[in-house]
Amino acid sequence: MNIRYSKPSTMMKCWSTLIGRFIMLAPIRTVSTESRRCPLLTVQPCRGMVDEKFQVVIKNLLPNQEVTLHSLHQSEDKDCWEAFGHYISDEHGTVTVAKDESLGGTYEGTEQMGLLWSLRPVPGSRPAIRLRKTNLLTPMVVNISVYSGHTSQGFSQTSALATTVTERWYMAPGVQRVDIRENGVQGTLFLPPGPGPYPGVLDLWGGSAGLIEYRSALLASHGFACMALEYTTPAKLKKTDVNNTYFEKAYKILQNHPLVQKDKMAMLGLCFGSAITFSMTAYSSVIKPQCCVCISGSHVVPVDKCIFEVLEDMKRRMGKVPVNEDNHLIHRDTILPIPSDPDLKVDAGRIKCPIMLVNGTDDQNWATVESAQDLSCCGVDKLNHMHTLKKTHGRRF
Repeated sequence: MNIRYSKPSTMMKCWSTLIGRFIMLAPIRTVSTESRRCPLLTVQPCRGMVDEKFQVVIKNLLPNQEVTLHSLHQSEDKDCWEAFGHYISDEHGTVTVAKDESLGGTYEGTEQMGLLWSLRPVPGSRPAIRLRKTNLLTPMVVNISVYSGHTSQGFSQTSALATTVTERWYMAPGVQRVDIRENGVQGTLFLPPGPGPYPGVLDLWGGSAGLIEYRSALLASHGFACMALEYTTPAKLKKTDVNNTYFEKAYKILQNHPLVQKDKMAMLGLCFGSAITFSMTAYSSVIKPQCCVCISGSHVVPVDKCIFEVLEDMKRRMGKVPVNEDNHLIHRDTILPIPSDPDLKVDAGRIKCPIMLVNGTDDQNWATVESAQDLSCCGVDKLNHMHTLKKTHGRRF
């Protein structure tokens, strides 16, 4: 048998021709330079105070591209919180959070700080958690990312187009933290930097909060000498000692501090702290602030005896507290209807300073809106401001 071999050059030409025909028949795939853009995500300032507005901008997107901005924070309790908004880039491929609307997510509309104020526990988190800061010497670290498309879940399993990190602080440089253990009173005083003197604020959290300091630290960062008062921890305080006199002593300790302006004092109360603020400013001969702020509270619970007795009375009055479909306790009905008998509520007409009320319309802990309406109907002429929030998303300030 005679075998004839073709020359290598001849075989290569045949294969080249055959491959070329297949290539001509195959569909042509092109790679657009537009799809290879690398989005640029910036947050300015990247380090600032927690209440300082930041500028979040995404550049180098495609025109009219759908994206999701997502923020993620791990609390000191190791719980993860997230917020997100859906955006569409403009004709230049840019999203500017300060002026562009979120079309969906944990917040909607033009919300420059939506990535912070609408933070909520990630799906699958343990129940009944709160977002609080305890170590004021470290920042609140928030990871901000941008994802392709309008996404509402599964962020941890999805690759981000871009990610950056921002630090938000509660205590500004130069603020002093002073432990108060004086005349039976316990708390923490925060003093602004500089020579002073400063306006003074007595800061009262809710009935089950313990000593919470971050709000006082933030106020001191803005020029107020602010004292966070401890009044609800039985292990640290004698139950019978926490009465009206206790708050009067705390007020005088703050007022008499050499760096505090004696004639520029205020009280700030949250939840049950608001009930104390109403009672003290109405009936005390010692506590005479120039203004008071009551957040998510009511005047329907007079504080006229030991705090722990008042709290026990409230518990007995609650009976069986209803639970909603999310297994959340609904306490607001315990003070409804608002009593018409003036002996069953604080006579707010006795308060001689301006009052600012801050309420959320979906507050399920206290009937804050009904309480505010009752104050208005009672002719309290010191209600210079009444600020009502449509939603508080289950959080207290």
